[in-house]
Amino acid sequence: MSDAVPTSRLPDLIAMASEGSSENRRKLLRELTESFFGAPSRTSAEDSLYDAVLVTLASEMETAVRAELAARFAGAADAPANLIRRLANDEATVAGPVLSRSPVLSDEDLLKVVRTHGQEHLRAVSTRPSVSEAVSDVIVERGDDETLGALLRNDGARLSRSASEAAVERAKVNPALHEDTVARRAMPPDLLNDMYFVVEARLRQQILEQNARMDPELLETALAAGRARVAASDGFLPADYDESLAYVEELRIAGQLTPQMLARFLRSSGQTSFLIALSQLADIDFHTASQIVERRELDALAVVCRSAGLDRALFLTYAVVLLNDDGDAMGKAHAYARMYAELTPEAAQRTLRFWRMRRGAKAA
Repeated sequence: MSDAVPTSRLPDLIAMASEGSSENRRKLLRELTESFFGAPSRTSAEDSLYDAVLVTLASEMETAVRAELAARFAGAADAPANLIRRLANDEATVAGPVLSRSPVLSDEDLLKVVRTHGQEHLRAVSTRPSVSEAVSDVIVERGDDETLGALLRNDGARLSRSASEAAVERAKVNPALHEDTVARRAMPPDLLNDMYFVVEARLRQQILEQNARMDPELLETALAAGRARVAASDGFLPADYDESLAYVEELRIAGQLTPQMLARFLRSSGQTSFLIALSQLADIDFHTASQIVERRELDALAVVCRSAGLDRALFLTYAVVLLNDDGDAMGKAHAYARMYAELTPEAAQRTLRFWRMRRGAKAA
């Protein structure tokens, strides 16, 4: 067999391709494929011939044959373009290898696929070595959560700011996406910190560790992006907010707003006063403080107290009071106190700066 298909065989190729015998067509398909990959060089006329005949043959072959053809051509940088486009728009079992690997497909080709095909096609595109922002935007918009997870796990996929925001909002309500979101290296830091209050302790620790490693300039950029995003209003205030605020202000002016006073608020059921004082002490917004206390997010409370320079004994006091109706409040509080001791002030301060964005955005 020759290494290339000579142009003098064009009449024979056309004749074989037009025959009704599927066996002859399969034979020709195998011959053309072997000849394509065995040719040391090809002219543009030969490339066009390969492309035209392969597309014609592939369109009438059964699924298994088309899938074999797709697997063979998927990784070839010089694969016939029309054939690759035809296979990319085939059923998922055929299209998968081409969509996930073929370097021949352009962004325009991929956009056509992700805009018109189903989740299996979108997932295949999501695993490509490189996915542009334009393609990722459509995948985030049209993909289900399984597809979104595949895209988030792919470090070669670039996500725009808006696509990242949309991905995080979806991840907040789906635990199956938590790890993929937190582990994504290119996730904007302010959006990563948005995940803190919804993920499990192991992933919270990862967020704290990433905050501690963050370059100061990147931190400032991330905070600026976050402030631009946070809404001006974060929810309703409790009925006794104004009265409690006035009382806390009186104590502050009198120099009596101390960490010990916060413990007294908790013990006397003055939760609104405690939240106002805590938000002032940590320079975070009221609703973030409320979320920490109402959900008993004691690891988050540890971040606040550690950042504010409070000693472990005082944090332990807060924890015991908040857990006072639990069966083992003291044991649980001591466990959080150990975590508090292991939390570095730097990690706590950087994490708290993201939480402060809400207060800054409202003031702006």
